Amino acid sequence: MTETNTTHFGFKQVAVEDKVKLVRGVFDSVAGQYDIMNDLMSLGIHRIWKRIAVQLSNVRTGEHVLDLAGGTGDLTTLFEQRVGQSGQVVLADINSEMLRMGRDRLIDKGLTANIRYAQVNAECLPFADNTFDCVCIAFGLRNVTDKLAALQSMHRVLKPGGRVIVLEFSHPTDALTEKVYDFYSFNILPKIGKFVAKDEESYRYLAESIRMHPKQDELKNMMEAAGLARCEYYNMTQGIVAVHRGYKI
Repeated sequence: MTETNTTHFGFKQVAVEDKVKLVRGVFDSVAGQYDIMNDLMSLGIHRIWKRIAVQLSNVRTGEHVLDLAGGTGDLTTLFEQRVGQSGQVVLADINSEMLRMGRDRLIDKGLTANIRYAQVNAECLPFADNTFDCVCIAFGLRNVTDKLAALQSMHRVLKPGGRVIVLEFSHPTDALTEKVYDFYSFNILPKIGKFVAKDEESYRYLAESIRMHPKQDELKNMMEAAGLARCEYYNMTQGIVAVHRGYKI
């Protein structure tokens, strides 16, 4: 393999064509315990991060929203409350097991009238130009092989005036937080994964994938390169998580 046809999977270099399969394997493995692991990993704070991201989306009644890497449907549930019966939310994920769990969970909640489901690759979205008022990807962009291609695809399917929201683990803004976060990520998080999800290696990969994700300013520049305007970001929990927002003009 040459450098041009490899990419990172955590700290490892793998063939580009293998990464989607490897990421799928991670989420197939953890899908059943995904929600409880999110609560344990973040001490429940992920729910606050998600609500802030939805607030920053400025989604209103009647709008159409694409929830990419939507997993078990947390963001879709919040967006559904905002768009109302006259709007629509598409829960989308590349992983069929995660998508199935999200669909079952939303049906159990009685949320069926204005939610659709799609198994998609973020790099080549199968939707027409100018379809959505908002495209959100939460804790999923770091798993995408070609992030610029994904952002360009999101830009394409947005209506003029539409927003892209990227909620993602990011990079701490001070040395003390970074030191504590590194210790937690590489020493404690995999052990939680081992005992709760019976999968230590998948959560070691998740910690590594966060470190390989672009820093806040790098991601902002990437969004601008994809054609988005008025790009900005909001650090949360000392930069452990950030929300990036950009507009289609």
